[in-house]
Amino acid sequence: MEVKTSLLDNMIGVGDMVLLEPLSEDSFIENLRNRFDHNEIYTYIGSVVISMNPYRSLPIYTPDKVEEYRNRNFYELSPHIYALADEAYRSLRDQDKDQCILITGESGAGKTEASKLVMSYVAAVCGKGQEVNKVKEQLLQSNPVLEAFGNAKTVRNDNSSRFGKYMDIEFDFKGDPLGGVISNYLLEKSRVVKQPRGERNFHVFYQLLSGASDDTLKKLKLDRDFSKYNYLSLDSAVVNGLDDAANFRTVRNAMQIVGFMEDEVQSVLELVAAVLKLGNIEFKPESRCNGIDESRIKDKNDLKEMCELLGTEQSVLERAFSYRTVEAKLEKVSTTLNVAQAYYARDALAKNLYSRLFSWLVTRINESIKAQTKARHKVMGVLDIYGFEIFEENSFEQFIINYCNEKLQQIFIELTLREEQEEYIREGIEWTNIEYFNNAIICDLIENHQNGILAMLDEECLRPGTVTDETFLDKLNTICAEHQHFESRLSKNSKFITDHSLPHNCFRIQHYAGKVLYRAEGFVDKNNDLLYRDLSQAMYKANHSLMKQLFPEGNPAKVNLKRPPTAGFQFRASVGTLMRNLQTKNPNYIRCIKPNDKKASHIFTDSLVCHQVRYLGLMENVRVRRAGYAFRQAYESCLERYKMLCKRTWPHWRGPAREGVEVLMADLKVPADEFSYGRSKIFIRNPRTLFFLEERRRQCLQDLATLIQKIYRGWKCRSNFLLLKKSQIVVAAWYRRYAQHNRYQKIKSATTVVQSYTRGWQARKLLRELKYQKRCVEAVTTISAFWHGTQARRELRRLKEEARRQHAVAVIWAYWQGLKVRREYRKFFRANAGKKIYDFTIQRIMQKYFLGLKNTMPSMSPVDKSWPAKPYRFLDGVHTELRRTFHLWRCKKYRSQFTEEKKAVYEEKLEASEIFKDKKALYASSVSQPFMGDYLEISKNPKYQKLNSAVDEKVLLADVVNKINRANGKGTARIFLLTKKSVVLADQKTGQVKASVPLPDLTSVSVSTQSDGFFALKLKEGSASAVKGDFLLSSEHLIEIITKLHRTGATAEDSEQLNIDISDEFLVQFKHDKVCVKFIQGAPKNGNSVSCKRKNNRLLEVSVPTTA
Repeated sequence: MEVKTSLLDNMIGVGDMVLLEPLSEDSFIENLRNRFDHNEIYTYIGSVVISMNPYRSLPIYTPDKVEEYRNRNFYELSPHIYALADEAYRSLRDQDKDQCILITGESGAGKTEASKLVMSYVAAVCGKGQEVNKVKEQLLQSNPVLEAFGNAKTVRNDNSSRFGKYMDIEFDFKGDPLGGVISNYLLEKSRVVKQPRGERNFHVFYQLLSGASDDTLKKLKLDRDFSKYNYLSLDSAVVNGLDDAANFRTVRNAMQIVGFMEDEVQSVLELVAAVLKLGNIEFKPESRCNGIDESRIKDKNDLKEMCELLGTEQSVLERAFSYRTVEAKLEKVSTTLNVAQAYYARDALAKNLYSRLFSWLVTRINESIKAQTKARHKVMGVLDIYGFEIFEENSFEQFIINYCNEKLQQIFIELTLREEQEEYIREGIEWTNIEYFNNAIICDLIENHQNGILAMLDEECLRPGTVTDETFLDKLNTICAEHQHFESRLSKNSKFITDHSLPHNCFRIQHYAGKVLYRAEGFVDKNNDLLYRDLSQAMYKANHSLMKQLFPEGNPAKVNLKRPPTAGFQFRASVGTLMRNLQTKNPNYIRCIKPNDKKASHIFTDSLVCHQVRYLGLMENVRVRRAGYAFRQAYESCLERYKMLCKRTWPHWRGPAREGVEVLMADLKVPADEFSYGRSKIFIRNPRTLFFLEERRRQCLQDLATLIQKIYRGWKCRSNFLLLKKSQIVVAAWYRRYAQHNRYQKIKSATTVVQSYTRGWQARKLLRELKYQKRCVEAVTTISAFWHGTQARRELRRLKEEARRQHAVAVIWAYWQGLKVRREYRKFFRANAGKKIYDFTIQRIMQKYFLGLKNTMPSMSPVDKSWPAKPYRFLDGVHTELRRTFHLWRCKKYRSQFTEEKKAVYEEKLEASEIFKDKKALYASSVSQPFMGDYLEISKNPKYQKLNSAVDEKVLLADVVNKINRANGKGTARIFLLTKKSVVLADQKTGQVKASVPLPDLTSVSVSTQSDGFFALKLKEGSASAVKGDFLLSSEHLIEIITKLHRTGATAEDSEQLNIDISDEFLVQFKHDKVCVKFIQGAPKNGNSVSCKRKNNRLLEVSVPTTA
């Protein structure tokens, strides 16, 4: 059975601030501190999640945690960002309600990480599948790209988002993601040209210089030294914990996953390099004869390199930095720019180039991740935008950021009250009006189309004449002086109030989060955001692939004399669109708070947290939620949790849940004004009532635990007794069985002994009788044998005596005949004795030599070169001739054992030796490998039946080779077939014939001298087979393939001798281009395998590992 927990179980502090008692700012902060000290970084305010940045990794985002919060009620478990993400996802999937998740907080509070956690949770719980996983991966990988170009290191945060991001994730009816759309708001482009002390420019500049290869930097004309670029601050160039080189590789990989082409990535990097080069352009003053000062570029080298990156003419861009053309109807007026104006134009171009590149990146990502189907989609929006900002010096950026937060606070209060009112009406509870601060008056002060601050700023920027920040402030003092939320030095003086904290060039606005002092300096220039038309036209003329998309207003054919919209107007329109979008969705809020300014864990700064609580309006949020009923719960959950407090509902209530709750509350005597009954929920007005129920439940659980322990101990003792009793019975039964078994075994053993003795006596008696009979028979036989032996020996002695007598007669006769012969020939013997002795001696020596040679003959192996040593010098010729004759005879005997097939194999081995020995390093390893020919068994394998039927001739060789692609150097598996008339290449999977080349069309084969398996089949020019060019292949059986090709070409009647070209560099014809294939030796990589890479359009480089 699944054990369900609750938000109220094992609670550290108060998990939901609505239940905080007593409610005050101090108790609010103390509750956050208590939970933060116990690693509880999430706290609820109703359905709002407060997230404290722990500045360290916590084990609360594991896959097990994802499963724990999956498909669980929002208040069922302890507060967590996963609970809010799951609630939003299930409402979208099951109730078909579009959702939006609003993440706010100041820089360093963890907004970006919170948005990543929400997206990763949704990706984990939604459906699976190849297409779905691809969409999820693209959505998640868009974050590293946008962070690299839109995030920077600030004094408050090492990875601060310097732009607002809103992502609409689109789902189908099953809840599987289909794609998304990203909107960006107000990129802080002023950071491109100037960064505050202790801060960095955008991450991508440092990542490019740290992580790009030397070759890439050389192409981009960059150097790794940060100090060579004016736009990069040096005091914070290196950040602890940030690996810019590794992050650059991550960004490149993410861009590839999202769908960027390689040329698009290169174009983006060229523009980033151009911005760095642009910052190095410096100007010097030069006086003309008419006394007018103008500017000139000091060193044109950076300008030249930037123009080469952008593909524009140096003279055009140089003139745009020195002159400005103003068009009015049909007139054109050209004025020179002084040094200050030239620096302004340079910085304006850098800011516009980078901000437009960022907008192009967002558009490009949207093209890749957008949903492909046009059917209606369910949408979940995630808003990650700046929080309310109050700095020591606040300018135009902080003004519009705080305006956006005012609008978000307004919609937050409206939607929260509307949600409360709808729930009260749905449950039939009487709605009571809730008093709260409505910040619509502040929004109207800023965005009113006639008297609003933004409208007056636009009007001031557009009016003719001298326009300065002082004239803008004077206009504010004239129109807004009486507004209760606007203050300035002049308006204070008019009321005879002296306020020295309010300088002359500043004004103050009373926001919902507190008073903010704005410095009017820079408002007009930043709102104008003016880029001279000459620079726009110069950028449009550039040959770079992105310039015409980034600077469309520079098109001379579409000159627009209207002034471009101001930054304030554009942002107000974007915020209006965002607000209308959010009002169509069900909102979910995450309020991010950072506990300290040191970016350190375990430190909680009360003043800093209190400041954030105020400007996030969290106390106001709690008061709105507590204005009616502080706690509500479904009848079933309430009855399940508190049923043990009443005897009538414990342990089971058989009726409806509402009636059970009514009986429970009546039995506990809870005052009637402390709660109300809705249609499906009970509403509790005061947190004290809830804590009273929890305390009674805790006491009851202790009593129940004692009762359970008592029952358990009794059950355990009874079970132990019954187990002992059962064990005693089993032991007794086994013992009786054992005793009876032993008694039976003794009786059986005694019986066996008696039987064996009886059988033994009978057997011995029979044996004695048989032995007696046998001895009688043997005695008769022995006597007969002795008698016959005596007779035979007597006869043998007689025959021997007779033979001796005959032999004696023969010997005597022989000696007599010899004596007569010796006497007759004695005179002849003495004359020829020397020659006969010599011949006899030579004959004996030759006889001894041949007998010795017979015993020391070598083996029958033709490769055995051993031979016995010669015994006499006069036998040298005989010895050598015998050795040669024996070797020829031995070889003939060895050849007579060969079959015709084996002879052909050895002939091929011999021909391979003639072609490759001492010429190619791969030959030595092929000597011991037999040439099999058909490695695929193509005639037997049913997989290649179709291919076998397509080839008419006998297949001499069948093997799998790799066909090398010239575009990337990668190989594609192909089946290589060699017949007597042609070479066939077929697809390995389908068996379809891809190419068939007749042998007469082959002119030569090129291979390297190294140990690789690459070879090129060169075709005869003009032949039908040479339409697509030569073939570059690789095989593990290269020696065998080339040898068989050479033999087959030599035996064919209509083909010439095939040339074998062995070289480490040769040309291969690919269609209309010739590509050089170059073989080099390199260090072993990827398991000592040969790698082929495309260096350029004319070179393929094959790296062969160096053998030991």
